[in-house]
Amino acid sequence: MPLPLPHGGVLINRYIESKEIPALTRKAKTLAALPLTLREVSDLELIADGVLSPLTGFMGSADYQSVITRMRLANGFAWTLPVTLSVTEKEAASLKEGQEVALMDNEPENPLAILKIDEIFRFDKEVEAKAVYGTADGKHPGVAYTATLGDFYLGGEIDLLRRPQHATFPSYRKTPKEIRELFASRGWNKVVAFQTRNPIHRAHEYIQKCALEMADGLFIHPIGGETKGDDISVDVRFRCYEALLENYYPKNRVVLSIFPAAMRYAGPKEAIFHAICRKNYGATNIIIGRDHAGVGSYYGPFDAQQIFHQFELSELGIAPIFFDTAFYCKKCLGMVSAKICPHDEAEHVVLSGTRVREMLRAGQTPPPEFTRSEVAAILVESMRIG
Repeated sequence: MPLPLPHGGVLINRYIESKEIPALTRKAKTLAALPLTLREVSDLELIADGVLSPLTGFMGSADYQSVITRMRLANGFAWTLPVTLSVTEKEAASLKEGQEVALMDNEPENPLAILKIDEIFRFDKEVEAKAVYGTADGKHPGVAYTATLGDFYLGGEIDLLRRPQHATFPSYRKTPKEIRELFASRGWNKVVAFQTRNPIHRAHEYIQKCALEMADGLFIHPIGGETKGDDISVDVRFRCYEALLENYYPKNRVVLSIFPAAMRYAGPKEAIFHAICRKNYGATNIIIGRDHAGVGSYYGPFDAQQIFHQFELSELGIAPIFFDTAFYCKKCLGMVSAKICPHDEAEHVVLSGTRVREMLRAGQTPPPEFTRSEVAAILVESMRIG
């Protein structure tokens, strides 16, 4: 069975041909320049690489309204999160539809991309927050981000002139095309993706290996873009992943790569978004566990699983694999889940993220029932240095 087609049928590529880059870069330097937020830089790269296929640029009003009201693009394709570029009212007044602008990151002399503005439209931040995050509470990191934006969005196709610069782990930054070719070279027909923004602990390892029993390969694909301030940094997380893969996973059946997206913390809607993106990389399945892409108490522990029932499998093109909470049971003497363990909670070794961070800051090593010793050592050392 072949790997799934990209969402919409075609893997998008918005990179400029190399021979055209010098002339278009010179042109871009003559255009009005718009600075991007870190999330917008991540989204720009995702669009150009085809991770967000079928999008070819930032959403116009028809796609935007359709996504936040019915979880589909205007053409009917399943899609749950807006992918947008904001400007202030002053900036919007200086622009016009049909105009080209240069998109900039933190290198002001070196444009990232050219955007042809198809549309300039106002949006309502509170309406968007409630539609995407299910709340308008400013303590939610996604809502807080939305509050910092300008009041207008620009819709239009992008052409990328250069890839954003990344200081960390360049060898793990693979495009969907490269990952698909890697899966094909290994003869994989069933590939299970795993999304995470945290170091992999024993519960993650357990559900990954359960899924791997049913698949040809495991695609570990942690977030590499912006996360909230108290999340563990990407460089520390990847050192943990490397240590685990070196010692506890079959090397020929696992691919580790960076997902260069920013976290939205949108819970169930981000779970669908993550699934579609991983389909574009070639995955046939995605693991959805407890509180996928959640934060605080804004979502129920299994809301991210329940939302999949609102879509037909045929329209998503990637199948979820649901897992219950996993933990170490002192009676079972191993990793189990709530579905298979008959013992009282007093026998379970379960630590919250908050409790683990407290232990690490105090220089205490989390127990081996929670995380592998190699990972614990990296985390303790990172907290000591930090």
